[in-house]
Amino acid sequence: MSENTLPARLAEIRDEFLELDEPDRLQLLLEFSQELPAVPAEYADHPELQERVAECQSPVYIIVTIDDADRVAMHATAPAEAPTTRGFASILAQGLTGLSADEVLAVPDDFPQSIGLTRAVSPLRIAGMTGMLMRAKRQVAAKRGASTGA
Repeated sequence: MSENTLPARLAEIRDEFLELDEPDRLQLLLEFSQELPAVPAEYADHPELQERVAECQSPVYIIVTIDDADRVAMHATAPAEAPTTRGFASILAQGLTGLSADEVLAVPDDFPQSIGLTRAVSPLRIAGMTGMLMRAKRQVAAKRGASTGA
C-alpha cells in the first residue's frame, strides 16, 4: 500500500490497530463498533436510498453523499449483533467522512487488509469490509460524475 495515498485519519486508525497485539486489536474493533455514527433521519427514513453491501453476511447498508465543497460523508447501518462488521463500517464511516472525493477515490483498495486483522477475523469479514470500501468509492465516483454532468 502506498503511504502517501492513505488519508491522515485512515492512517491514524491503521496505526492504532498495528500498535496493538492481535487480541487487543479485536477489542479496538469492538470499540469502533460502538462508535458507528447514526444515519441521519433523511436517510434512515428512506432505506431505498441506501445500498446493501452484499459481500457482508450481516445486513449492512451504506449511503455516501458529497456536499457542494466536494466533501464526502459516509453513513452506514450494521446490526449490533454483528460487532465485527459494525466495527468495520464504523472505521470506514469515520475514516472517509470529511475527505474530498479525490481522497476517497485514492484510498487503496487493500486498506482493509492493512489494519492487522487478517489473522484475527475470517477472510469473509475482511471481504465484507473491502466490499463496503469498494461500494463507497463507486458511489463517490457515480455521484461526482452526476454532479459534473459526466
